[in-house]
Amino acid sequence: MVGYENQLWILLDVLIAAVLSSLIGLEREKLSKPAGLRTNMIVGSISCFFVSISPNLSNFIQSSIESDLIRVDPIRILQAIIVGISFIGAGTILKSKEENTVQNLTTASILLYSTGIGIAVALKAYIIALGLALIGLLINSLHHWQRLKALFSKRKK
Repeated sequence: MVGYENQLWILLDVLIAAVLSSLIGLEREKLSKPAGLRTNMIVGSISCFFVSISPNLSNFIQSSIESDLIRVDPIRILQAIIVGISFIGAGTILKSKEENTVQNLTTASILLYSTGIGIAVALKAYIIALGLALIGLLINSLHHWQRLKALFSKRKK
């Protein structure tokens, strides 16, 4: 059973993950991308929740089932999160019929990125989580800066 104080700390971490994931989601929302603010906040916060609750889940399973057949492996929770979010991300990727282009690949990868933020917060790696959020913003900003630079160079000609 998870104590009340522990539950409050988990909820605080979930909130922190939601806020940090929202930084990336807000940038995506401004560009009208398929996975924007809410999606990134949900992905980051639920990833944090799953990782945060895994020690309690492991303890519950070990104390409830007296069998040597069941082994508790918290790494499986990480694997399930990554596979699940990757599946959602894959659903956002579109291949154009007319051209040889793929759309929304960044959207799919940014969902996985928000997952990493949530996992980092759950592991109490707050500096890493904040750094990931800032790096994610930087990566997306650089791409937009390059597009603006190309646009302005075309106008000067």
